[in-house]
Amino acid sequence: MNALSSHAVPTGVFDHPEFRNHESVCFVSDPATGLKAIIAIHDTTLGPSLGGCRVWPYASGAEALTDALRLSRGMTYKNALAGLDLGGGKAVILADPRKDKTSDMMRAFGSYVERLSGSYITAEDVGVSPSDMEAVAERTAHVRGTRDTGLGDPSPYTALGVFVGIQAAARHALGSADLDGLSVSVQGLGHVGFDLCGRLQAAGAKLIVSDIHAPSVEKAIEVFGATAVPAAQAHQVQADIFAPCALGGGLNSETIPALKAGIVAGAANNQLMTAEDGLALKARGILYAPDYAINAGGVISIALSRPGESDALVVEQTQAIGATLTRIFERAAAENLTPEVVADRMAEERLAKP
Repeated sequence: MNALSSHAVPTGVFDHPEFRNHESVCFVSDPATGLKAIIAIHDTTLGPSLGGCRVWPYASGAEALTDALRLSRGMTYKNALAGLDLGGGKAVILADPRKDKTSDMMRAFGSYVERLSGSYITAEDVGVSPSDMEAVAERTAHVRGTRDTGLGDPSPYTALGVFVGIQAAARHALGSADLDGLSVSVQGLGHVGFDLCGRLQAAGAKLIVSDIHAPSVEKAIEVFGATAVPAAQAHQVQADIFAPCALGGGLNSETIPALKAGIVAGAANNQLMTAEDGLALKARGILYAPDYAINAGGVISIALSRPGESDALVVEQTQAIGATLTRIFERAAAENLTPEVVADRMAEERLAKP
């Protein structure tokens, strides 16, 4: 196995537009298993960095680096805002999770996580299953979301947090947290998106679903009686709420003018392409639930759960996401700021007082 340590990062990384004084960026390669990965550690002020491992067929290494840098910084703010004594980090593996990913690849990834001596703790993310994390755990103890480290799959808790976050957004924007009869366009039907659909349906919401994976859409139609639209049009449909639960960057100069929902609240990370996009949402009167605030349920479950224990504390802390978002919305309104700016300030206030 060969790896480039943070000391060997090309100088261009430091000039990257998403580089925000990251503590470490490691490039990993294992030809025997096809592993190509980037592990980015943004900040460890509050504790060791914790963030999931994403497997995705990036178009280029540059695209993967951008994702790793953005996601790791987002984890710093997510963990801080959630009240966790953890820093922010993230790993991305350049591979198609349905074609290229193998147990050997994940074990190799685990070996590199182990080399970081606990400064980075990995977990499940897009393109990674609980069984993948079990393979990673064969090579490192610095992993969460497995049978031996807690509650296993964190996806249901992420979905729970997004659900209570949607309720908080509806209460702020519409005057009631009751979702009965409201229409929700859910973009992305992975573990989190599909679970969220179940919670929304149980609350009486009307579902519009989309995903690039056709079988997932067909299953949602069958299970939830949902209406399907192409994934690229999910933001364009008439709906009360748009819930992006796929990849980031979906809220941008092209999509925001076409949005027909009054609320954006979903599980995807890094939903805003640029800071200006948050201002564009505000200008259109669209309420945005900052992504790392609303989708923190998974990391809360990973951080607080213990093997053999009840999930009561995890559920309690995850449900508190609704109250956190309410504070963000109210402060944003009082200070005439966008919700994501307020969320950043709240996280930075905690980082300044570890």
